[in-house]
Amino acid sequence: MKPLAGINVLDFSQFLSGPSAALRLADLGASVTKIENPAGGDICRSLYISEWRIDGESTLFHAINRNKKSITVDLKNSAARAVLLPLVEQADVVIFNYRPGVAQRLGVDYPSLKAINPCLIYGEISGYGDRGPWVSRPGQDLLVQALSGICYLNGNASQPPLPLGLSVSDIFAGDYLVQGIMAGLIHRINAGSGCLVQVSLLDTLLDLQFEVLTTWLNDGQRDPIRSAVNNANAYIAAPYGIYPTADGFLALAMTPLPRLGELLGCPALTAYSEPESAFDRRDEIKTLLLNHLRQQTSAHWLALLEKEDIWCANVLDWEQLIASEGFKALEMVQRLTLHSGKTLLTTRCPIRIDGEIFVSPVGAPPLGADNPA
Repeated sequence: MKPLAGINVLDFSQFLSGPSAALRLADLGASVTKIENPAGGDICRSLYISEWRIDGESTLFHAINRNKKSITVDLKNSAARAVLLPLVEQADVVIFNYRPGVAQRLGVDYPSLKAINPCLIYGEISGYGDRGPWVSRPGQDLLVQALSGICYLNGNASQPPLPLGLSVSDIFAGDYLVQGIMAGLIHRINAGSGCLVQVSLLDTLLDLQFEVLTTWLNDGQRDPIRSAVNNANAYIAAPYGIYPTADGFLALAMTPLPRLGELLGCPALTAYSEPESAFDRRDEIKTLLLNHLRQQTSAHWLALLEKEDIWCANVLDWEQLIASEGFKALEMVQRLTLHSGKTLLTTRCPIRIDGEIFVSPVGAPPLGADNPA
């Protein structure tokens, strides 16, 4: 039995952040029911991130809504909302990511649902919290990245601010909401009542930057300085970065430069014996490494470095990753079966408990598939 078996979740959210939280709860055994608008449902059903569709819906929707049920309710219709009353009474958790004020207008805000079920854990994701001048701004991942300062950490010094190539605020906000919901369930055991759990996309990205933002807040607020060459972290000294080789790319983490110079057959590196020089002369060192590492293949350098326990790695594309024995050992891919009988490959829940891998082979539901039930 999965650890959250017996927990009932109503997922009113759509697109990415809220549904990703509900997905993780479903992976861990909760019974999750999506509450969707009958006019098209979750916008993620039709928000395509590639030209590939399955059963007329986006692969993203199928990936993030596996092992859930779907019912359609027009929340703007008070008579239709009444259908939800017994579901709310039986629910342990509800999840929303509506714009501020929408839940109140629809009568599904925390005070309204708490009056129906005082033990309810109400999970809410917003863009920028519930106060301040940014509250009404669109809570979209790229826009949140732009406001968060995180884009000034990516790319080389000569490049403009660069966003991360993933929807980081959405996915991590979903993870944080799960943490809060789990704490809320423990709170309910101790206090005998539910609670309101709130996460914002901007809070999420600020917390993800806690290491570097704490440094900035306490070092005189000096701007982060990205490397001119092979930047990987504005706050970490050379050789930290990714370097081209004769046939690919090699990642190098924190390593004493004289030792690295000996192993690579690069005598010029041995001159940087003072620890301060690894940061003060970072671009100079990285340029030296850039030119040297291009002379041999990735396999050649890895053979020299790995046996000496130097922190390094080959830079793999997805095809190389999937073919690797290290990836296969993780068993991270699972096969879902859709209502149509088609199958879909996706990742599994990354959490193991007592060594057990949690898979959920049931695919995402067609819109309103569970209305009769």
